[in-house]
Amino acid sequence: MVNKLSLLSTGIIAALVVTGCGGESSTQSSAEDQAKIASLESKVADLESQLKQSSTAPAATTSAQSGSTLDKVKADGVLTCGVSTGLPGFSNPNSKGEWEGIDVEYCQAVAAAVLGDKSKVKYVPLTAKERFTALQSGEIDVLSRNTTWTLHRDTALGLNFVGVNYYDGQGFMVKKDLDVASAKDLDGASVCVQSGTTTELNLADYFRNEGMSYKPVVFDTAAQTSKGFDAGRCDVLTTDQSGLYALRLNLADPSSAVVLPEIISKEPLGPVVRQGDDKWFNVAKWTLNTMINAEEYGISSENADEMLKSTDPNIKRILGVDGPKGKGLGLNDDWGYQVIKQVGNYGESFERTVGEGSPLEISRGVNALWNKGGFLYAPPIR
Repeated sequence: MVNKLSLLSTGIIAALVVTGCGGESSTQSSAEDQAKIASLESKVADLESQLKQSSTAPAATTSAQSGSTLDKVKADGVLTCGVSTGLPGFSNPNSKGEWEGIDVEYCQAVAAAVLGDKSKVKYVPLTAKERFTALQSGEIDVLSRNTTWTLHRDTALGLNFVGVNYYDGQGFMVKKDLDVASAKDLDGASVCVQSGTTTELNLADYFRNEGMSYKPVVFDTAAQTSKGFDAGRCDVLTTDQSGLYALRLNLADPSSAVVLPEIISKEPLGPVVRQGDDKWFNVAKWTLNTMINAEEYGISSENADEMLKSTDPNIKRILGVDGPKGKGLGLNDDWGYQVIKQVGNYGESFERTVGEGSPLEISRGVNALWNKGGFLYAPPIR
């Protein structure tokens, strides 16, 4: 397109030059000739404008022209979700080979909203290094893999974070026989850390700021990092604090390790989609918001059917009985009901996967609702 316009523009310019170089007769050109020249000049200006617009068109236009991910998922009848290679509580296969965890349940919620069936999910295990490329290339439809929301990832990588489904912070785990009570006592320690993560960067920042030295022992996956720590390859294991509790479960003797009290970073974890696809971004975003709103208004998987009869306008809108329903998102009107009925509200998901009723036994803390002392606050559905 650009090359053809360039050639055409060049041809018109050449015609103008010939017309203007006709010697003495050209200086006495008639009004008709002048009008032709003006017309040609106008066409050149239009073509140059088209060329400029074509060369500066944003990459998102190409993405939009290729079709929405929402349409693709509907046509395929399955949601392809990127998860971790195995992190208990977040995304991990159980003894039956079934994926489970808070990140997995988000994928199920999106499938319930879009396809009406939470089981219509294909899970793709990804390392920290692989995850963004897989999303950018279209190999997966959504990334739900304990991923920290940062400026660089939200801009330079062409990604959009849907929201936060777990507020976390980086910490340290040591063997009890090391007899260390604080991270400030780790000068000169060897530290097991996963590559391709913000964890590596935070680790370097912390030790530099504290005037301490350390020896990094780097692994590609969380499981390898945990095994390295368990085998004595390092003195310390560092990752998000929730991950420390999860990885401790995999140690030969979980009681042999202790998580230190220091939190050295902010790690807002959440699902991610590609930029340039607002339809899909909206679906992914409002699925999470619906789970949070459902907990706030007391709607659960157990009482969802009874709540359909509620006269509370907020509950009616969440369940699709009234209000905007599904039209603006390109979904069925009962999409919110399907999410809650099949998967549950945020609180149910949290307790089942990482909460005090799970093997991780993590308290809600800052992941409680805003009206219960936590950070969770979802925009209203209306």
